[in-house]
Amino acid sequence: MATDQAGEKLVRDRIPEIIRSGGRVPDVRTASAEEYAGLLRAKLREEVDEYLADGDPAELADVLEVLHALAAWHGMAPAELEAARAAKAGERGGFGGRVVLRGQGGGLSGSFAAGPGGAGSGG
Repeated sequence: MATDQAGEKLVRDRIPEIIRSGGRVPDVRTASAEEYAGLLRAKLREEVDEYLADGDPAELADVLEVLHALAAWHGMAPAELEAARAAKAGERGGFGGRVVLRGQGGGLSGSFAAGPGGAGSGG
């Protein structure tokens, strides 16, 4: 779960409103600029873990929402993030071909590790 040591959790902006509409009073605060990126990373892990646990494709919308927030934190608009994804797909391809690299053999590991995106980045 995307929490810190005090049990706090980053939630979507309208969650307090939704809680209030149910007759309850939410205990919320606004994250500082310094802690926001860390909370977003923890939220990304939480959302990915939820998708991995149940495989529900609806969870991918939550993952994408967090990715858009992280991109914005880095100064990237959703269109810029998509352009970066498309450029990488153009250079290295996507995952639709279901290609599986077996081991690290085939002489690819050296050039693969040194390729764009850093060491061992097949992503």
